[in-house]
Amino acid sequence: MARHLLSRAGQALLVLWAAFTASFVLLQFLPGDAILIKFLNPDLGLGPQEIADIRAAYGADSPAWRQYLHTLGNFLTGDFGYSVQSGVPVRHGLAVNLPPTLRLAALGFALALLLALALSFAAQLTRLGWLRSLLRTLPSLFISVPVFWLGIMLIQVVSFRLGWVPVINPGPWEGLVLPTLTLAVPISAPLAQVLLRNIDAVRAQPFVAVARAKGASWRWVLLHHVARNAVLPALTIAGVLFGELLGGAVVTEAVFGLNGLGSLTQQAVSSQDTAVLQAIVVISATAFVLINLAVDLLYPLLDPRLRHRSAFK
Repeated sequence: MARHLLSRAGQALLVLWAAFTASFVLLQFLPGDAILIKFLNPDLGLGPQEIADIRAAYGADSPAWRQYLHTLGNFLTGDFGYSVQSGVPVRHGLAVNLPPTLRLAALGFALALLLALALSFAAQLTRLGWLRSLLRTLPSLFISVPVFWLGIMLIQVVSFRLGWVPVINPGPWEGLVLPTLTLAVPISAPLAQVLLRNIDAVRAQPFVAVARAKGASWRWVLLHHVARNAVLPALTIAGVLFGELLGGAVVTEAVFGLNGLGSLTQQAVSSQDTAVLQAIVVISATAFVLINLAVDLLYPLLDPRLRHRSAFK
């Protein structure tokens, strides 16, 4: 188990280094210059020498390899540099905008899990054939709905026409209802599809027939035997979907006008603030890696076969 943990931790660090390197290289090739965009304004009255001094202060005049090593060293110590646009450390902007995005992502992920479980078990427990077919086709519909379109439709129907949830000056929790639902519906679709296929596969196993032959009801067998075996493969897809969850959160924040990583990313892109963009990329990659690492560590706890297999290695 310890060897497996060290191996996964090493792979996680390798992925984070690759994400940092890829983001640094790509941002270096962006056309334009954030410093020139902000300071090469005639209204500021700055001369060429003053702009050169500003570039030197930000380290923009150094060779690319030196900037890479300097930035990598700063990231390892938790220093993300300074935002050219705002002139403050990047970590200050992240401290303000990251918590709302994490709260929205956590609520969206939890609701997506509940929707996927409810849809999968309802499709198995219902005795009506038409309802079972309808529930099985809903994930295909959910996964094809664009996030921005769903958010706009929820605003138009739920807020403006029905008046159930306000979107203009809402309360702290009221303002999260529609964004959470917008984020959860597309994420729940692949989870429900995987759960439905896994439940069908586990249902065909001999131990299910043995349990039914002993007099157990299908509801009892589903909850006590089938569910635990069917949910294991869904953990993997849940970890992979976390990356899509962050991307969906950024789009959802833009649709509903929420302050978070979405607004911070939009401002950084428009001003080509590479320090902010690279910090967002690395933080997103870190969250993705940590979620997948947690999923890998949960597998042996949920599946005794993996514990016994790792014990013999």
